[in-house]
Amino acid sequence: MKLSKAKFAKISGTLSLAALAAIASPYALADDAGWYIGGNIGQSKAKIDDPRITSDLKSKGFTTTSIIDDNRDTGYKLFSGYQFNRNFALEGGYFDLGKFGFMVNTLPAGTLNGQIKLRGLNLDAVGSLPITDKFSVFGRLGLNYAQARDAFAGTGAINVLNPNPSKRDTNLKVGLGLQYAITDALGMRAEVERYRINDAIGNKGDIDLVSLGLVYSFGRKAPAPAPKEAPPEPVAVAPAPVPEPQVVEPPPPPPMPTKVTFSADSLFDFGKAVVKPEGKQALDKLAADLRGASFDVILVTGHTDRIGSHAYNMKLSTHRAETVQAYLVESAGIPAGKITAKGVNGSDPVTKPGECVGAKATKKLIACLQPDRRVEVEVTATKVSK
Repeated sequence: MKLSKAKFAKISGTLSLAALAAIASPYALADDAGWYIGGNIGQSKAKIDDPRITSDLKSKGFTTTSIIDDNRDTGYKLFSGYQFNRNFALEGGYFDLGKFGFMVNTLPAGTLNGQIKLRGLNLDAVGSLPITDKFSVFGRLGLNYAQARDAFAGTGAINVLNPNPSKRDTNLKVGLGLQYAITDALGMRAEVERYRINDAIGNKGDIDLVSLGLVYSFGRKAPAPAPKEAPPEPVAVAPAPVPEPQVVEPPPPPPMPTKVTFSADSLFDFGKAVVKPEGKQALDKLAADLRGASFDVILVTGHTDRIGSHAYNMKLSTHRAETVQAYLVESAGIPAGKITAKGVNGSDPVTKPGECVGAKATKKLIACLQPDRRVEVEVTATKVSK
């Protein structure tokens, strides 16, 4: 029995595809803008619409005796993107979702085989949200331009007149994933994506790709540690004559400042809690003033700006305050029990209301809120002679 192209489209049903859905949001800081590349590989999955195939065959006088589906394959993608700021990137690439198919046995005796291969290009907007120093979640929303290449074959009572139709079309795609920063430049991704696809004979469906991959960011390598200066070689010095002791009254000590405020940007890189070399110089000067001083308690308070989530800013401000606390204990010899540290998020800004307008983390807003990012060291003490 011969079937026209239109009748064959109804009998075959092609490959109707379905699975998971996701929403949008690489863990990048505002000053880490730049290009990145990567690749993922994993399992793709399609849903074969067996009831529709059976129904269409029945309407043409065929009884389905069995259906065997091949709805899983290996898929992969290669991509490149540009990170504009800590929360947004544009990403494009090439994908190959693999091959899927079915085989139907019928009465009157015959078989119908169908296969589809899917590959193409995509362009996505990618949003990200840091959840720890190493982990971030991200989501994507974009377009895919896919080529669907079908292959159909019939035996016995079923004869196919157009065995190799193909089609190119543009549809939506979405995805959700988790990224882990192995180093400043190299990260690992795990994600799930849904591709909306048009097959070659007028049907639409979804293909899901669950994959694991690597992403490499250019220009985000960790700074090399400053080289240590070699100690000077010892020089023999003749002993000086010992003068007669003189009783000299020491000058009165200068009063210790009750509060010293450091700009967080002078001590740390943006979004980090490791003291920079230039920040160590400022802390060393304070440590010299504290060394040999008498005091009851020192309070170190870390402040962030209002950009970012409350949980993230609390963790960052606390971590920075604890870093300064540990540095003063080690450099000035302050007893650990006499110095405390805390973080207060962005709850006590220096900038006035309405001075820095906006909610998006633009370079202008980050620069305007710079006074809010600070570390305060509060001391009540008077310097005494050593």
